[in-house]
Amino acid sequence: MKNYWNEIGDQGGSGLGSALANCINLSNLTLDLRDNQIGAIGASGLGSALVNCINLSNLKLDLIDNQIGAMGASSLGSALANCINLSNLTLDLSGNQIGEIGASGLGSALANCINLSNLKLGLRGNQIGEMGASGLGSALANCINLSNLKLGLCGNQIGEMGASGLGSALANCINLPNLTLDLRDNQIGAMGASGLGSALANCINLSNLTLDLSWNEIGDQGGSGLGSALANYINLSNLKLNLSSNQIGEMGASGLGSALANCINLSNLKLGLCSNKIGAMGAQGLGSALANCINLSNLKLSLRGNQIGDEGASGLGSALANCINLSNLKLVLRDNQIGAMGASGLGSALANCINLSNLTLDLSWNEIGDQGGSGLGSALANCINLSNLKLDLSYNQIDDKGASGLGYALANCINLSNLTLYLSGNKIGDEGVSGLGPALANCINLSNLKLGLSDNQIGAMGASSLGSALENCINLSNLKLNLSYNQIDAMGASGLGSALANCINLSNLTLDLRQKQFICFGL
Repeated sequence: MKNYWNEIGDQGGSGLGSALANCINLSNLTLDLRDNQIGAIGASGLGSALVNCINLSNLKLDLIDNQIGAMGASSLGSALANCINLSNLTLDLSGNQIGEIGASGLGSALANCINLSNLKLGLRGNQIGEMGASGLGSALANCINLSNLKLGLCGNQIGEMGASGLGSALANCINLPNLTLDLRDNQIGAMGASGLGSALANCINLSNLTLDLSWNEIGDQGGSGLGSALANYINLSNLKLNLSSNQIGEMGASGLGSALANCINLSNLKLGLCSNKIGAMGAQGLGSALANCINLSNLKLSLRGNQIGDEGASGLGSALANCINLSNLKLVLRDNQIGAMGASGLGSALANCINLSNLTLDLSWNEIGDQGGSGLGSALANCINLSNLKLDLSYNQIDDKGASGLGYALANCINLSNLTLYLSGNKIGDEGVSGLGPALANCINLSNLKLGLSDNQIGAMGASSLGSALENCINLSNLKLNLSYNQIDAMGASGLGSALANCINLSNLTLDLRQKQFICFGL
């Protein structure tokens, strides 16, 4: 039930709960009451009424941006604790000024939900502070049957003491296999990050961990310390770690990587280090360390905005090529001052990932030019098992020559069935797209194509030529083509459409032809 932005207030919240209590067979309830001026009285009344739903096992309750405060949070928790059959609870109280007292009280109450196995608790922007974080953790540690916990505490000023205290408390959840912690923007610092990591290492059954510590000023010391702690997570197989915008340099990145290499059972890793200061040496060191994760099969590495340059891109690629079991790789290197040499070197190195079948490579907003585009494509053509490729080279000064060269190179990816290629903002004109299209038509196994060519200099001739080429992609069933903000007139649009009509196996088509200038059609 969605009833948000309706100003129902305390009376409406309590009344709604009382009415729902009469639904005696209700087992699953989703209730969205965000931004409704509900205060402590309304929240308490709602909770007390829901207790009468004696068969309720699954509850999703959204009370974002109301006015329930500390008393309302504690009372709501106490009421829900009496829902004796509740096993799955999603409760979002973000933006309610519950403070440290409300957080601790809520946690203590929920600890009495004896059958609770899955809990998702959102408390973003509630000023709970270090005492509230520690108290909440201590209380939740008593949820002895908890197997899945997602805790959102973004923007709560918990500091280093709060982070360490929260970790120490949650360490008592010895049976917890799945944990998600969102602690963004909390002034945690180096000591807090290290303390949190060290404490959580005591969750001996933890196999899946998602930890977001972005915007926390943890620096090199915190990055290395956190990594060293994570190395003790002996059963960890899946890790999502976001350390973006944390002033981490090359020492922190290298130290983090070296430590993670000791997670011997790690098979899936998503590591976010965007907007730090790791540079070329940090990128190489991180890659070299991750190459020692011998069981790693899926890797997403986000290094946007780190000034790694040509040396860092090539070095990172060479290191990752040693990940012999890597089958799925997503590499985000946007805005890193990478030129032609770096792009070509990266591609050549990745070609040695012999088991790579799925590759996403974001090199947008760099300086690879036409030579880099062609070189990268030629190198990737050697990835003989590559079936799915997503390549973003937008805003890279590639021009006509580079577009044609890239296309001809990718045509050699003989097993490619799914291709997403973004070349927006590259000054590609009719000549470039006329070379790109026929080349892609040679990808004989291509069934799904997303081609982004917005904000270029393509005219009527180029659009028609591209369409004519794509009609030769005999196995193409799904096509998304973005030619927005070019110079395609009525004739070009007609030519493109006529050509695409000949794609006999095409079942799904998305076409974007928004233009830089008005197109005048004759009446």
